[in-house]
Amino acid sequence: MKSWLPALLLACVLGGGLWYFTRAPAGKFQAPAEPNRPRDSHLARGMSPSSPHHGPTGSAPTLPGGEPGPSRTVSITPASTPAAPERPFILGSADTPPSMDAPTVLSNMRVTINQYRSMFGENPVGTNQEITRALNGDNPRQARFIREEQGLRINGRGELVDYWGTPFFFHQLSGTEMEIHSAGPDKVMWTADDLVTK
Repeated sequence: MKSWLPALLLACVLGGGLWYFTRAPAGKFQAPAEPNRPRDSHLARGMSPSSPHHGPTGSAPTLPGGEPGPSRTVSITPASTPAAPERPFILGSADTPPSMDAPTVLSNMRVTINQYRSMFGENPVGTNQEITRALNGDNPRQARFIREEQGLRINGRGELVDYWGTPFFFHQLSGTEMEIHSAGPDKVMWTADDLVTK
C-alpha cells in the first residue's frame, strides 16, 4: 500500500467534516432546550405565542453566534381537562333521624350489604368510607345500592351513618359474612346500647 494513501484518506475525511459543519442548515446543531423551559425567546419573555413578532422589535429570533434564525409562530393548545368523576351523593342530613326506627335502618344496612354480595360474590371491604364508596357506585359495574328511602344516610366525610348519625362500624368476619355495629343512642361504640347485626 502506498504511504501517501492514508494521508489522502484522512485529508478527505477532515475536509468533508469541515464542509458539513460550515454548510449545515442554521440551528441544526443547537443545544437542546433545558427541561421545563420554553425554547422560543418570545415565550421566555412572556409574549403571546400567537403573536407574529418574535422579538421586542418584531425581529426573528437569533441563533447562537448572532445569525438570524427562521421566523415562526408557535401555537399552544391547552390540554383538555378530563371530566370530573361523578361524586357520591350525600343522603339526607346525618343529624336528622330517618322516618323509621333504628333497628329497621340497621336491617336495611344489612340488606344493602347482601345485595352487593349477591352481585359480586363477596362483601365490600375496607373502612366505612371505602365500603360506602363501593356501595355508592365505585365498583366494577358502577351499581348503586344505597337508597335514602331505606333510611341510609352518608355524612359529609363520606361515611354511612346509623339512625343517630354515628358512622357504622363494619367488621368483616369472612368474604361473605360481616357484622355491622351501630353505636346506639349514646353514640359511643362498644357500650351496652349498641345495635349489631350480621
